[in-house]
Amino acid sequence: MSDFFKQKKLLAVLATIAVLAAAFIWVLLSSGPLAKIRIVVTEVQEQQLEPALFGIGTVEARYTYHVASNIVGRAATLNVDVGDTVAAGDILGSIDVVDLDEKINAQTALIERNQAQLKEAQARSDYTGKQAQRYRKLLPSRSVSEEVEASKQHEWTLARSQVQSASSELARAQAELLALQALHEDRYLRAPASGLIIARHIDPGATVLAGQTVFELIDPQQLWVDVRFDQAGSMALAQQQPAQIILRSQELQPHNGSVARLEWLADAITEERRAKVMFAQQPNPAPSIGELAEVTVQLPQLASTPVISNAAIIRQNGSLGVWILDNQQPLFQPVNIGRSDLAGNVQILSGLSAGQQLVLYSSKALTANSRVKQVEQLVDTP
Repeated sequence: MSDFFKQKKLLAVLATIAVLAAAFIWVLLSSGPLAKIRIVVTEVQEQQLEPALFGIGTVEARYTYHVASNIVGRAATLNVDVGDTVAAGDILGSIDVVDLDEKINAQTALIERNQAQLKEAQARSDYTGKQAQRYRKLLPSRSVSEEVEASKQHEWTLARSQVQSASSELARAQAELLALQALHEDRYLRAPASGLIIARHIDPGATVLAGQTVFELIDPQQLWVDVRFDQAGSMALAQQQPAQIILRSQELQPHNGSVARLEWLADAITEERRAKVMFAQQPNPAPSIGELAEVTVQLPQLASTPVISNAAIIRQNGSLGVWILDNQQPLFQPVNIGRSDLAGNVQILSGLSAGQQLVLYSSKALTANSRVKQVEQLVDTP
């Protein structure tokens, strides 16, 4: 009887061991290192890729004017402030120059004096001229001596020189008066064009130097975006290409635009190329200068080629390629890629053809000997 119980107990232990071994093998094959690798499969598509460039930029005014003083003086009046709209020719302010009015009055008096001196010199020249001619006529009859006639000619020459000197002095004084009057006119700061005042760098009463900017003026109807693009994809960038602009303050309201200008100077440090993108219609309300904007430029459509997602491309032993399925067995296939779009689609120039099945995602790194299992998605959603 004891032998029977011992055999029964042994059978129970063996059965338990068999169940545990089967469970271990099942776990090992289903979720352990020997389990099949779950993969998501996609198909190579034949289509025309529509590439685009994405860049970040800031809003700028196409036309900016710096209103500066031409003279040294004190800011007497400033008629406008930041945010004011002005018309071309409006007086924005005035600069007070020390003793300018007194200098103009003194120069006017000097001109009057020079005019009187010129009249006096002309009268003397006319008188000495007549005397010189009279004595010249009397010389043949020996009514006057040659010395007296030569003296009269010398007096006439001196009188004419005095006329020329007085005329030169008058011209110099008149030129200096014109310069002072121009300086007086330069006291006024005038708007060079119609626009909006965006900056005022001087307060009333402050000293202004020659060439110092007092106001900054922009044309609010001519705004564009200074955009930076990655140099790697900017080869096809050209003027007049359509663009979409999304302002930081108007994220839900995209604006249409176009590439207005390509800058010749690129940024060698950030490896970016700069371009100016113009609004097709000026935003309302207008954005602030310096506001960030996201710009997407649509590039020309490419020829029809095989296209895959860039998530399927991996680097294996220094070569770019994808994992394709050959009788449900993964096989690494090197490929030559071309351009890509913002959605992550990549041109395949060689190595694949339309309709082929390839691995898009895998739960683990694949090898040629991996056992795989196709699933719809790697992560189960609740």
